Amino acid sequence: MTTAFVFGLSPWKDFIRSWLPEERIYCQKRTISWLEFHAVWAPLILVSKDPKIYVWGYKHPPFIERFSRLSRVNLIRIEDGFIRSVALGASKAPPLSLCFDSPVLYYDPSSQSTLERLIETYHFSADPALLLRARTGMNRLVSSRLSKYNTSQDVDVHRIYGPKDCKRILVLGQVEDDMSIIKGCSRLMTNNDLVRLAVQENPGAQVIYKPHPEVLHGTRLARSSPEEVRPIAQVLDDDIALADAFETIDHVYTITSLSGFEALIRGIKVTCLGMPFYAGWGLTDDRQSCLRRSAKRSVEEVFAAAYLLYPKYFHPHEKKMISFEEALELLHSMKHASATP
Repeated sequence: MTTAFVFGLSPWKDFIRSWLPEERIYCQKRTISWLEFHAVWAPLILVSKDPKIYVWGYKHPPFIERFSRLSRVNLIRIEDGFIRSVALGASKAPPLSLCFDSPVLYYDPSSQSTLERLIETYHFSADPALLLRARTGMNRLVSSRLSKYNTSQDVDVHRIYGPKDCKRILVLGQVEDDMSIIKGCSRLMTNNDLVRLAVQENPGAQVIYKPHPEVLHGTRLARSSPEEVRPIAQVLDDDIALADAFETIDHVYTITSLSGFEALIRGIKVTCLGMPFYAGWGLTDDRQSCLRRSAKRSVEEVFAAAYLLYPKYFHPHEKKMISFEEALELLHSMKHASATP
């Protein structure tokens, strides 16, 4: 049995124990000092059999990563997967999917993640069953109207958008201090900068700005005010479902949002200012490059890697690993139950 040392997770993320049933787990509190780590934990790690260090994303002191590198102990980063829950992560709802990666996570293009390596090197043409699962999964994801988060209510988006008499652009806002932007975009950029760029590049178009759900719900802070771009764009003040927001849209602008990939699977053109996992494969209008990404991939191939091969899925009540298809059905039933009075 290997030994897992988990650092930096909030207390409510104790669910991680269920995800690692084959490992002996030591979980440490969210904050840890240099002295405590080196006096207590480092010696224990070094005498343990097949030790691993787990951290959440990049929320760890730099000395832990330095120790891992010098001691040649594998450091594994944990992050939410691409279909997560009915509620926002900030509400402490347990995730249905997680990603485990090393040395970097999928949203960090500074080095090759496991997901990037899968997309670049997997022999998709030799695995028609996987591609069939991907096509079926994409269709199911679109028809079920599910997304990573599923907090929003369905609306009559045609009433909100109004009659369509020109090109329609959707700008997808993000949490601006989120690590996916910090790691995934080589220049400083706010949501408002993205809106202004979309307006500048599409004269005469209707530009619609959708702020991030966590910003709209007040669980994360906005670094730029939507009020500043309201004179040039239609700002969606309510958290409407992505499936509705994509209706009648011709072109999506994003920095690194996963929602950009959800637009791609609907056949919508996507411009990326950063380098999310789905950029660099010939599918998107990219404003940042990654020379490692040399393969040309289809949307089905990227979906197969990102949703079928890369994450793990887990049933939070039955405490067992499940497939992507089972997770999608579970999420659908949870969404239906939450909408039932």
